[in-house]
Amino acid sequence: MGRLYMREVSLRVDRYLVNTRVTPNQLTYLMTVCGVLAAPALLVPGIWGAVLGVVAVQLYLLLDCVDGEVARWKKQYSLGGVYLDRVGAYLTDAAVLVGLGLRAADLWGTGRIDWLWAFLGTLAALGAILIKAETDLVGVARHQNGMPPVKEAAAEMRSSGMALARRAAAMLKFHRLILGIEASLLILVLALVDHVRGDLFFTRLGTAVLAGIALLQTLLHLVSVLASSRLK
Repeated sequence: MGRLYMREVSLRVDRYLVNTRVTPNQLTYLMTVCGVLAAPALLVPGIWGAVLGVVAVQLYLLLDCVDGEVARWKKQYSLGGVYLDRVGAYLTDAAVLVGLGLRAADLWGTGRIDWLWAFLGTLAALGAILIKAETDLVGVARHQNGMPPVKEAAAEMRSSGMALARRAAAMLKFHRLILGIEASLLILVLALVDHVRGDLFFTRLGTAVLAGIALLQTLLHLVSVLASSRLK
């Protein structure tokens, strides 16, 4: 989505920022706030909550492009900026999935709140964070052992069977559904179908499916890391 249209939009925003005192890190903070706001946005009942969730995530995506472009233009690079960007990505993915779970629990409905869905949404969020952490911890482990950053070749599976499974997963790309940007669009589709149906059936079904994908992907990604040469 960034390649499709956000770079076109962000470059038009940059022109108003590069000659101001606004810093890239300030834009990253704002980016994170927009991403986290997806969670309360999704609590708004009906289609409008899903629309607000998509808007919040799209603003996050826009600012994710803008902060890096402004940093490169102003030559204001920092490890802190990279770190904050990663934190923003973690929080946004988690916020969308937690918001989905609370939405499925029907907090503002007239009936009993079913906290099972809130739990499943939180479980999906935890899985999304753990997957990112599994990747980041490869770099931590290598650094603590005095090894250079991992190269792409090191990600190759040592087992031909594992390599085939990894290629199949990469082709299907089902794991991307638990990322904030893709998940927000899926939630909007589910909200539209539920609006026609008159209940939360598909939102709840989506919550359960995303929780299952998150758990499965957490395990598969861990096995992928351990079976590759990244820790060798």
